[in-house]
Amino acid sequence: WNRDLLLNAIKLNMYETQALTRVDNNFDRTLPAEQAQYANEVFSSSYNLGFLGVTSPILELELEDRLVKAITRFLMELGNGFTFIGNQHVLEYNGKESKVDMLFFHRGLRCLVAVDLKIGAFKPEYAGKMNYYLSLLDRLERGADENRSIGIILCAEKDRVEVELALEDMGKPIGVADYQLIVPKEKLQKVLADEIKAFSEEQGNK
Repeated sequence: WNRDLLLNAIKLNMYETQALTRVDNNFDRTLPAEQAQYANEVFSSSYNLGFLGVTSPILELELEDRLVKAITRFLMELGNGFTFIGNQHVLEYNGKESKVDMLFFHRGLRCLVAVDLKIGAFKPEYAGKMNYYLSLLDRLERGADENRSIGIILCAEKDRVEVELALEDMGKPIGVADYQLIVPKEKLQKVLADEIKAFSEEQGNK
């Protein structure tokens, strides 16, 4: 990394949020080497959305609405450096409107980040739709001093081979991540253990 990227990584505490697994994306082919490496540090291959309290199937708009209402928690799950711009962000071009589910800006990467929410499994056509959104963002809203926009397709599940094939010839930087709506068993056990310990200590001090 050059000096600027290294300083940004330190400021954003990347050493605390470094992904432990490979992210499903085409960043290596669509971004400069240094930015691609940095982007792989920023984005995860899976996110835990258990804080939304979803216990039954919901529609994509409801999932989006819950994320917007809990945006602080969602930003924490995404990692450091993200700024929320808005949801259902309108892109108007050639007399037609397109809407990006959620739009962010990442300070370290210096780029817009479009997030497309899906309640089902990943489908190859989602990549084409995201590629179109990114073309619009770069043409209409990308600043002169900003890097090319990045897209993240956030879906309930994904097949890595299918993702790889779908992104193989895409010209825009796109990543695919899945999410879990239920708090992982290990995390839930830790929360319960901490609560029991705190209660026991409180009782012991009485």
